[in-house]
Amino acid sequence: MTTPAPARPLENAVFGAAMLAHRLPWADAPARALGLDALTREGAARAVLAHLCRTGSGRAVRLRTPFGSFLVPPGPAGTAGLLAEGAAADALAPAVRLDAAGRRHGLHPHVPLPPDAAPGADALAGPLAEELERVAGARGDDDVLPWETWRSGLLRVARRVVAGTAAADDTLLSEVLARAAAAAGSRAYDGRAAALHRRLAPYLADPDPGSVAAGLARGTAAVPAARTEGAVPPGEGRREDVLAHTLAVVSEAAVTTALQALALTGAGMPAAVTGPAGAVALALDRFPPVEAAVHPVRTRFVWEGFIVEAGTEVLAAPAWLPRDAGGEDADGHPGGAPRHDRPSPLCGSATGCTAAAFAVRVAEEIVRILTATARPALLSPALTPDRMPLTLAPHTLRVALADGGAVPPAGHAAGPASYAVLARADADRLDGHARRLAACAAEPGWNGDETGERFRTRLLEHADRCTRAAADVRAAARRLAD
Repeated sequence: MTTPAPARPLENAVFGAAMLAHRLPWADAPARALGLDALTREGAARAVLAHLCRTGSGRAVRLRTPFGSFLVPPGPAGTAGLLAEGAAADALAPAVRLDAAGRRHGLHPHVPLPPDAAPGADALAGPLAEELERVAGARGDDDVLPWETWRSGLLRVARRVVAGTAAADDTLLSEVLARAAAAAGSRAYDGRAAALHRRLAPYLADPDPGSVAAGLARGTAAVPAARTEGAVPPGEGRREDVLAHTLAVVSEAAVTTALQALALTGAGMPAAVTGPAGAVALALDRFPPVEAAVHPVRTRFVWEGFIVEAGTEVLAAPAWLPRDAGGEDADGHPGGAPRHDRPSPLCGSATGCTAAAFAVRVAEEIVRILTATARPALLSPALTPDRMPLTLAPHTLRVALADGGAVPPAGHAAGPASYAVLARADADRLDGHARRLAACAAEPGWNGDETGERFRTRLLEHADRCTRAAADVRAAARRLAD
């Protein structure tokens, strides 16, 4: 038996440089402006992984970066196989999320959801339709769903579906959940997890029928006692742990994946991808919420003749694996096809996750309900089915939902009063652009050199122009309204 071979020094250097460049906001601005994806930070990282998959002869490779040394399996199937072997040997510690800049973030500990605890489609339909009607009703005059409205509304949806109607208004529950997840793996986690358990306990004590809490509390859904990778050992608070993990992944799927799926639907998606399920699967495949996870190895195990030593960190990076023009991944599987035999892109588990599978159902139902009565239109950013972006941050999406399949209001506005409404909406967007530009300029990554300060000055100048333009547009709207 042998240990995995190391990557070449140049391969280490290029991958590490791509991660380091994410801490410099302006590093690849020219490449982005020209549409040269291969020269962007994301493109460089994907190119190195694609190269390692081609040259590694189907074997895992050890990759050294300034942010740690990682064992990189050969493609999605190799990653799934290695992690499954490690989980079966009880050799893996709980995973942490790795962002593109090499920073590590806590992931909510994986705890399996008993399959019979998840409500069926009939139980989901009513509450989802009621909540989504409320969200759709908050659209602006241009039919666009503002990000803040979407996020708060879909977090409410997740709380209602998972913890019940009484939890729908409990915004603090989502905040406590997020803070507990962020502290996973640190000394602060136990205290925050205890606070989360206290917050969840009333919803399990008096569960709302049709919710996940009811499925867990009625006792017909026995919580598995077997230890799983990243799971909390059996004992007191176990059902709170299951409910917390389910709420975490359902919240992510509802807020992030469902909106991305609506954007892909509004952009036309590839012809081979159809329906809500196809849109959600494509969003998860192209833009997985857990873009990369690090799985620490705590005890030695063997995988396909290779010795994986304790102390190794396995890098599972579904978002960084390359796709070809035909929409297939490095193993030749269609990009939009769900892969149930692999770790979920919503969860840090080394194997499948039943809570994540339920979360996917919720996201599909959200897209189905919203597209049943309205036609989504992606207004920005620009996206075409034949050229998918490498990233698609949900807060950057402007998705309009036009009732009855009509075009957005800008296409049929008539008369001064109608144009005044549109002008006010445009002024609001300009103000939003100004705030985002100012926030970007405030990032510490611009500090430290003359180039960064020059870019910061330009951003602030653009923000000021947007603010002045918004004031002028509002003045015009007042004239039109009068």
